[in-house]
Amino acid sequence: MQLSHRLDGPAGAPLLVLGPSLGTSLGVWDPQLEALTAAWRVLRYDLPGHGGSAPASEVTVEGLARAVLDLVDEPRFAVGGISLGGAVAATIAAGSPERITHLVLCCSSARFGDPGPWLERAAAVREGGLEPLVDTLVGRWFTPGFDAAPIAAMVRGTDPGSYAACCEALAAYDLTERLAGITAPTLVVAGADDPATPVEHALTLARGITGALLSIVPEAAHLANVQRPSTVSAALVGHLGGDRAAGMRTRREVLGDGHVDRATAGTTDLTRDFQDLITRYAWHEIWNRPGLDRRTRSCVTLTALVAQGHLDELAMHVRAALRNGLTPEEIQEVLLQCAIYCGVPAANAAFAVAQRVLAEPVS
Repeated sequence: MQLSHRLDGPAGAPLLVLGPSLGTSLGVWDPQLEALTAAWRVLRYDLPGHGGSAPASEVTVEGLARAVLDLVDEPRFAVGGISLGGAVAATIAAGSPERITHLVLCCSSARFGDPGPWLERAAAVREGGLEPLVDTLVGRWFTPGFDAAPIAAMVRGTDPGSYAACCEALAAYDLTERLAGITAPTLVVAGADDPATPVEHALTLARGITGALLSIVPEAAHLANVQRPSTVSAALVGHLGGDRAAGMRTRREVLGDGHVDRATAGTTDLTRDFQDLITRYAWHEIWNRPGLDRRTRSCVTLTALVAQGHLDELAMHVRAALRNGLTPEEIQEVLLQCAIYCGVPAANAAFAVAQRVLAEPVS
């Protein structure tokens, strides 16, 4: 089974794999993409016969889990999904706990009810296609009044035979007895008004997975991430490392995308934890403190780098100072101050670095 997939986000960032719900494509995660790619490489995939994936006549959740693992080269990664995508993610986390750093289960379940209704739906779709079900399905996925046209188009674009096969996979799925084997930090997200996977299903997941957190999204049904995108995005970012995401945003704003992209692309297994350290603590815990504005922090940083003689780092932070709003004249004043308190030789070297950087073309 080969699944169509897409990878977004900065090279070198940790990997997050996200699966869609039955009847939707990887685009169902579009509302969260900007927030998540600030700190993660996000790999999204399509279920068989959905989106860009080839059709399949037989599907199991275990088979989907193996197909997803075939897409991943990293030894450790985060994984999540909506509904059926969540079942795939939970199966991966239960079967390969040593590989999973974080788990997100959105509007999902350990067991999606009795098999009978799923098998009946599979038979109906094989006989009559998906069109007769579209309005009913979408009506269960959102509360009244929500514009569900883009999601309805995803359903209509799904191969009926593959949809039916996925229904049969859900009929056979039951991870209840394996929840205790999931060791990754887990976030369970539930729509408060979800008739497809009611809050009781989320409670079963949260109680069965040690230490799992539960977030109930008000005024949302089955596709809570689409109906309440900012609420779900905030929950995911917080669970996956809100300090890292905030630090990465600040790092990019101060140093520029080009520098950060080069740094993350050059990340290795040896340096990965160090990159994570400076992103979380230097660029979030320090640079995002409210006590000083960024202009002032740039002045302090320039002074410290001159005093220590870190000239390569100084060049980077002269560029950052300009990005933070300092003028060349203000940078000159900082370096003159350094000449008195850090020494003339140190300031002389610093002026040479600053002159070179200030002569660079404006990008």
